[in-house]
Amino acid sequence: MDAKNTFDTPVTYRLIRAEYAVGLAVAVGFFFAHLGEVRWLPATALFLYIDLIGYIPGAIAYHRSKDKQLPKIYYVLYNTMHSLATQTVVALLWIWLAGAEWALLALPIHLFGDRALFGNFLKPFALHFEPVTDPAFQRFRSEYAAHAADRTRLVEHLDARPTP
Repeated sequence: MDAKNTFDTPVTYRLIRAEYAVGLAVAVGFFFAHLGEVRWLPATALFLYIDLIGYIPGAIAYHRSKDKQLPKIYYVLYNTMHSLATQTVVALLWIWLAGAEWALLALPIHLFGDRALFGNFLKPFALHFEPVTDPAFQRFRSEYAAHAADRTRLVEHLDARPTP
């Protein structure tokens, strides 16, 4: 992906997920290193509230919907709650009001886990709320793969030419 081509190939998608896996490992490592200092009620609440507000309402509405078309509010709720920016503000407010504590690691653990383990990123309005391959995207992937194969063959052909 770059600034003019805002899509990921399967390889770049896996690499991005791997980067979040590193963040997840660091957050989990700190969490377990300080397990005895973690307040479990706040940690559990901080971990769960993201999905209670941001995912569960949309998932229920999606599975109840006949046409699977949801109001944008469900996407906004999901994207707001699953935003690193939003959860940074929550953590900073928590620190300001209640002080810093290891339970706050529940926030990055949740977000990094969603991205690294499940491949869930922010939701575009034009796609289904739950993962379903869009037919237009499938056509694009097929065309892109064919184009990439043509480009690879051209490069191999040019590399195979004798040098003067």
